[in-house]
Amino acid sequence: IAREGVDLVHARSRAPAWSAYWAAKAMDVPFVTTYHGAYSGKTKLKKRYNSVMAQGDIVIANSNWIAEHVKTEHGVPFERVVTIPRGVDLEAFDPTNVPVARVKAIREALGLADDPRKILLLPGRLTEWKGQLIAIEALAMLASDERDKLVLVLAGDAQGRNTYVTRLEHAVVAHGLDRGVIMSEHITDMPAAYLASDIVLAPSVRPEAFGRVAAEASAMARPVIVADHGGGRETVIEGETGARVEPGNAQALAGAIRALLSVGPLARDGMGRAGQAHVRQHFSKQGLQAATLGVYKTLLE
Repeated sequence: IAREGVDLVHARSRAPAWSAYWAAKAMDVPFVTTYHGAYSGKTKLKKRYNSVMAQGDIVIANSNWIAEHVKTEHGVPFERVVTIPRGVDLEAFDPTNVPVARVKAIREALGLADDPRKILLLPGRLTEWKGQLIAIEALAMLASDERDKLVLVLAGDAQGRNTYVTRLEHAVVAHGLDRGVIMSEHITDMPAAYLASDIVLAPSVRPEAFGRVAAEASAMARPVIVADHGGGRETVIEGETGARVEPGNAQALAGAIRALLSVGPLARDGMGRAGQAHVRQHFSKQGLQAATLGVYKTLLE
């Protein structure tokens, strides 16, 4: 801080936040934190470890849900918490900026180049709380003629969770969904992946602090089904930009999938465009940058 002439310190992760906090206090410079997750931890030691993210002169929460969590969990006064939602890069996530060739490449990589079925895309690392098992169960609950018109794509890396991958594979076989589910590795070209899909799913069992998938998919004008908790309540408007369903409820998810399919392509397109407008108004990267600089300016003045 002294050598580089630092005027303000902004911490975004717990481990470096502790050293940054003490250094900022020692040098008498403003300290800002971004609280971007409902950190796990029930022991006193873990709660103490997490608490540094609530020690900022201003604490930035990446959703209203996280803002309430910070106030409740750590007793941070209202005036020290500022909600600045995570921003979407609206240039990268713009349907008009994605060539058809990129979308075609995604479909070919998934083995769906000429497949007429509707694509349900669930992107996210393969971990139980992201809801892949719930999505498989929901697909199995649909009637056979409905399932025949759908394919569920689980796109994400296992990151060493081989036991969970095995559970997913067994669930697919047990429900007779060998043709109905594709497990793909992480997709790097997510804008094209969203465009290649018809409906995007984010049925997380635990609350998402913000829910990047829902915001990005909406920016690409795709209807989204999210679990009705956490940041998903702020990124998806029920009945307008998609649907919100009871967390962990496969039957509710199946019902939402059926409802979005039954309204037809024109209505789904309308939902997608409504979601796009919602994200552009409330969740842009430019908005995040401007609001963050506003926090800096307030503290430095």
